[in-house]
Amino acid sequence: MSLLELKGISKHFGAIHALTDVTLSLESGQVVGLMGDNGAGKSTLAKVIAGNFPPSHGEMLIDGKPVHFSKPVDARARGIEVVYQELALCDNLTAAANVFLGREPRFGFGPLRILDHATMYRRAGELFKELKSETRPRDLVRQMSGGQRQAVAIARTRLSEARLVIMDEPTAAISVRQVVQVLDLIKRLSEHGVAVILISHRMPDVFDVAHRVVVMRRGRKVADKKTETSSPEEVTGLITGAIAAA
Repeated sequence: MSLLELKGISKHFGAIHALTDVTLSLESGQVVGLMGDNGAGKSTLAKVIAGNFPPSHGEMLIDGKPVHFSKPVDARARGIEVVYQELALCDNLTAAANVFLGREPRFGFGPLRILDHATMYRRAGELFKELKSETRPRDLVRQMSGGQRQAVAIARTRLSEARLVIMDEPTAAISVRQVVQVLDLIKRLSEHGVAVILISHRMPDVFDVAHRVVVMRRGRKVADKKTETSSPEEVTGLITGAIAAA
C-alpha cells in the first residue's frame, strides 16, 4: 500500500489551471525528484500535499484512506512536513532551540515552568547523530554553513516523526561540499523509512538520490520514471517539451 496517493488532482485559480489531473503515488522510504520549469506546477502540487491549497478536483489518500486538508497543520498531523528553501530558522538561537521551536519541553510546577535545555541538547544531539551530521546542538545557527542549516531543518522533521518530507530546492545557493552533506541527509531520511519529495532544478542531485523522477510541464505530469531507466538528457527534453511524454 502506498504511503501517499494522488488521484486526478487539479487546482484552479479562477481561469488559471495550475494543476490538471495529476496522479502520483509514493511509498515509505522512497525519494521522488519533482522537476519542471518555472511555472510547471511543482510548487502548487507540493502546497496541495502540504495542506496550503485544497485541490479543486481529485482525491488524496494516505495509507489508502482519503484525507482532506484545509490547512498545513492538518497535513503535519498526518506526518507531512515541508523544508522550505528559506528554512525559517532563527539565527540568534542554537541548533537545539531551532529543532524544538514551538515544542520546547519544560519542567517545574504550575505557572513556574522553565525550558528544559538539557533535554533539548540531548535529543537534538541524538537526531544529528542519527542523520550523521556534524552539526552540534549548542552551535548558533548564524554561525552555520548552508549544509548545517539544512541538517537543523531536517532534524526538526525527525523530531515530529514525519513520514513524508517535501524539500524545496535544498541544494540551491550552497557550496559543492555542502550539497554533498544535504544529499547525504536525504539518504539518511530514506534509510529511516521517510519518504521524500525533492523539488530541484539540479539534475545531478536528483539522479544521485532519487528512486524516481516526476516531470511536470504546464500543470500536467508528463513523466514518472525510475531514475535508472531515464537520463538527464531525457528529463531535459521532457521539461522543455522536446519530448512530449514518457
